[in-house]
Order: sequence, then C-alpha cells, then structure tokens
Amino acid sequence: MPTLDPTQLAALLPDTDSLSAMLDELPLGVAVMDAAGILLLVNKTYETLTGVDRNRVLGLQCLHSLRCDYCMGDCPVMTGWKKLGAVGVEANLVSRERSKIQVRLTVAPLLDEEGSLRGAVETITSRTTHTLNSVATGVFGLGDLVGRSPQIEKIFAMVPSIAQTDSSVLITGETGTGKDLLAEEIHNASARSDGPFVKVNCGALPDTLLESELFGHTKGAFTGADQNKPGRFRMAHGGTLFLTEIGDLPLALQVKLLSFLDDKVVYPLGSSKGFHTDVRVVVATHRDLEAMVRQKLFRQDLLYRLNVIRLHLPPLRERGGDIPLLQDHFLKKLQTRFGKKVEGFSDNAKTLLKAYPYPGNVRELRNLIEYAVNFCDGKLILTRHLPGYLLHPADPPQPAELEPTAWPDASGQSGAPADTPGRADALPRTPMAPSATWTDMERAIILDALRRAGGRKSQAAELLGWGRSTLWRKMKHHDLG
Repeated sequence: MPTLDPTQLAALLPDTDSLSAMLDELPLGVAVMDAAGILLLVNKTYETLTGVDRNRVLGLQCLHSLRCDYCMGDCPVMTGWKKLGAVGVEANLVSRERSKIQVRLTVAPLLDEEGSLRGAVETITSRTTHTLNSVATGVFGLGDLVGRSPQIEKIFAMVPSIAQTDSSVLITGETGTGKDLLAEEIHNASARSDGPFVKVNCGALPDTLLESELFGHTKGAFTGADQNKPGRFRMAHGGTLFLTEIGDLPLALQVKLLSFLDDKVVYPLGSSKGFHTDVRVVVATHRDLEAMVRQKLFRQDLLYRLNVIRLHLPPLRERGGDIPLLQDHFLKKLQTRFGKKVEGFSDNAKTLLKAYPYPGNVRELRNLIEYAVNFCDGKLILTRHLPGYLLHPADPPQPAELEPTAWPDASGQSGAPADTPGRADALPRTPMAPSATWTDMERAIILDALRRAGGRKSQAAELLGWGRSTLWRKMKHHDLG
C-alpha cells in the first residue's frame, strides 16, 4: 500500500491553519487534545453539534466543552487511553440550546514513534435520524432546509413517510420560510425522484397565459399559438408538479385543477382530447386559504382536495435556536461561493442577528449573511459589516423591502456600529431576555455605552458609531436625560 512521506505531509499541511481548514470540511465533529485532555483544535462541525465557540474552549479540558453523559462517569477518553486503543460509544450531548443530541462518540489515541501517548483525536457523529444532509453541511437539515427546533424536527421526521405516498400536499408558511425547498425535498425523497420536478408560480403570470402554461394548448387555439404546447402538467409526467402561491390561482383555473385531481386527465386549450398524466401535485401558499374560502375567493372543494397532507413551516422568529445554525450554514456556503476566508461572527454581531425579528424569515437571514460576507474584510463578521437597519428599531423593513441597505448616521456615513478595537464593547454583553423588544435592546445598548464611557456622551457616541446628535436624539426618545 502506498504511503505518504512525512515531507509530503508537511508540504500539504504546513501549519495548524491548514489542518484546521481541512478538518472544517469534514461532516463529523473532530477535536484534537493532548495527553491531559486539553483541547488543542476543534472543527466547525464540532462547534455546530455542541454549540460551543472554538475560540473559547481551546485550552480547556474536553469535559468542559462536550457536556456528554459520559463526561462525569465512565469517560471513554480515559478508558481508551488506558487501553491505548480506539473506543466508540453511543452517547447523549446537551447543546448550548439545552437540547439533547444523540451521537456516536469515538476516541483514538495519538502515539509517537516510540509508542508513547501524545494525545487523542475525538470524533462525534449525530445519530439523529433526520439529519439527512449532515454529510453535505455538517448541520441538522433536509437538503437546504436547516434547523433543529421542535417544529422543524417534526417536519423532517414526517417527510420520509409523506414522500412514499402520492397524496396531495399543502405547504403553508410566511414568505421566505422555505416552502419551495420543502416541496423539492419531498420530491427527492420519493419514488418519483428520477422524474421531473416542475415548478409554477401561480401569481407570476396573467390568467390567460397561466392556463396555457399549466394545461398546454393546440396550434391555432388563440392568436399567436403557432404550434402545440404540452403544458407543465404533461411536462411533469412521472414526477411532481409544484404550484407555489396557489392562493393566487384564478377561480376558473381552480375548477380545471380540481377536475385534474379527480381524473388525472389534462385538456389543452383548443382541444377536446384529454391526455392522462401521472403527476403528484404539491402546492404552497402564504395566504389563509380558509379565510379565502369564506370570502368566496377560493373553492372549498379544491381546498379539501389539496389539504390531504398539510405541513406548516414556522416563521424564523419562532425558531430562535435555529438562527445560529442557519448563520453557520449560509456562511459556509458563501465562503465557497465568494472565495473568502471568513471564519465566523463576533459576539456583538451574533447578539444583533439573534435579536432581529426577521420579517423576511430565512430568506432575509441568508441575504444578511451574503451582504456581510461581501463587505467583510477580515476573519470575523463584525456589526459594521451588517446592514445598518438592524440597529434601527423605529422602521424595520417589511417583506417587500428586504434588500439590505446601510443606514446612514448623522455624519452621513453608512453602516452599523463597528466592533473594531476600541469599540468592541459597545453592545451589551448581558444576554437580552427572550421577550425583549427592539426598544429594550436599543436602550440597553445606549446605557451600556454610557457606562463604558463614564457618562461622557461624546465618547459613548463614538463607541456606538453614531454622531453626537443621533445619540442625544435617541437618549431623549428613551427618556435617558
């Protein structure tokens, strides 16, 4: 068997940073420690699974980082080292979000040339059945859907069984929650995965074109119809047709859709001949269809026909524990896309991102991370790299206004306050209560800056990255004298 010469290995991995970068690409958590159990290196997946910050646990003993049910008892690390052999056990971790995670824990000793113990490599792999894309991303998810909040876990657990049927599926949720991604993952997990996945936005086309787009037309059916067109239902034969924004489907086409769901036959415009099509229909909407039925805007019989299986994707504001996971997930994808070596987020940036209500949900969070990666000029994303409106509670963006734009301060400069040296402590280090509002957060930020500046308003304004007039105006708004 060919071997790698030590000089070749040194050339491949010349320093710790190279080793760390390589380990970050692995889909399992990895920790390297010395003979005393002191952590020397952990990778990105280890951070994700345990919820720790690698910069804070390096130099600490493994048990202070892992929080495993073996740590205080029959520790496999110590057992493995005594035997000088690899040890693997099934274990439970308690993450920083206080959720229990089932893992496979393996510890292998590192020996020198004389066979003496130098340290150990510890790996952790999630055993949770719905971490379907952990190999690709190192996080809990289903395709590009990421999360481990109870609502999302329930959906992940349901998808495999839903995918094995041909029943209609109705996916509901606010704009930006990932309805399109969930529909595609249902298709990918089904026996129809080799067939086409065809998507149609029912609100993107005028009524006259939408009917032709869905059901097709014959040559000469209307002015400009110079050839036959099969339509999306026939194009999706053997696969899945996904109708997003089904609440925008006109009443006349609702009747044709209901007819297709009953007999699986498509009648193109201008033709009396029907075509049988084997298609599974999945639909999605951000509208309240029951309310639309009461207002005579949506057919009740169609709702009953579509509502065989119903999945609801919760808004991001109800998935607080998923925000750090999604941040890391998007950051890792964007690192590759933009070729930037951005390693993570500063504490202040994390605080700001966790407190924001995200009216645009997951899509908005991804846009924020993309914005930050574009403007980040170092290894950490700081608050000054985030869109300025995150610190402007008086006028948060609405879902239709989600393009990130920097908020100019009184001096005319754009951007959020920077947490660069000399200004890194401007944001409060005490975690805000889960019920805290934007007003509470801004007030706490101002009070913390004043405290650090010893009551000097000019210095507090500088810490916050604001002009003095901006600080005085906000202090007056919060009745801070």
